[in-house]
Amino acid sequence: MEECSTIHDAAANAANQTILKVSAYWCDFAKNLFTWENLFKFIGTAVILVVTGVIFVFVKRAIKKIPEKRLSIHHSMLIRKLVNYIFYIIVLIQILALFGVKLSALWGAAGIAGVALGFAAQTSVSNLISGIFVLGDKAMKVGDVIVVNGITGIVDSIGLLSIKIHTLDNQMVRIPNSVIINSNFQNNSFFPIRRFLFEVSVAYSTDMEKALEVLLSVPATCSTALTVPEPKAWFDGFLDSGIKMTLAVWCKTSDLIPTKNSIYMGIKKAFDAAGIEIPFNRMDVTIRN
Repeated sequence: MEECSTIHDAAANAANQTILKVSAYWCDFAKNLFTWENLFKFIGTAVILVVTGVIFVFVKRAIKKIPEKRLSIHHSMLIRKLVNYIFYIIVLIQILALFGVKLSALWGAAGIAGVALGFAAQTSVSNLISGIFVLGDKAMKVGDVIVVNGITGIVDSIGLLSIKIHTLDNQMVRIPNSVIINSNFQNNSFFPIRRFLFEVSVAYSTDMEKALEVLLSVPATCSTALTVPEPKAWFDGFLDSGIKMTLAVWCKTSDLIPTKNSIYMGIKKAFDAAGIEIPFNRMDVTIRN
């Protein structure tokens, strides 16, 4: 019983000493932390961050109000992102300075880490450099319909590392900028107007001059088809079942789908009215008992 009591007392004394040491440590830490000097540092840092935050909010709003004619949407988004990054860096520097971290040592460590990350992130560096060329090339803007490697979509954002688009069936696709630079890139919205080719075939028994005249009359029935440049029609070869014809119609890029629907329906109606046959493959089926 005496041995158990001695062990119990020793454990209690050890626990009390540990608690006293921890309490003393935190008391000393609190005394050193909550001093007038640190209070003034904290207030000064808070004032700097508040003033900096107000300035950056004002700058971002001013950038956002710049007309699109002077600053495109994607350039405006990029500049606002850079402003955010600069603000975060200033906040980080102020907080580190508040806790007495020397920036010279931080810059030295950042340089070593930057070299190591440069070797480990060659792909990101390639995308970053490509992003600068993409932004400088001005080959697209937010809202354009583009085609890259067989993927068609509408541009949502243009960044330094990648662009984001959503496909026509509303799927988000992220495309690295290096892919944009190193592959065939098509922008269907770059110019305000575009041409579309309508292909149709007529029977070999058709009067070719009449067919050409009827086909050229179709664009006049479409309200979205442009007269300048004027529509063109031509024969484009002899097929197995008919003579191939092509009609070229210009329209506004935004009117492409209504124009396609109207012209296709107009061709069918005009050919039917003129008695011109559009040949198609037929299959005879014989049923035997």
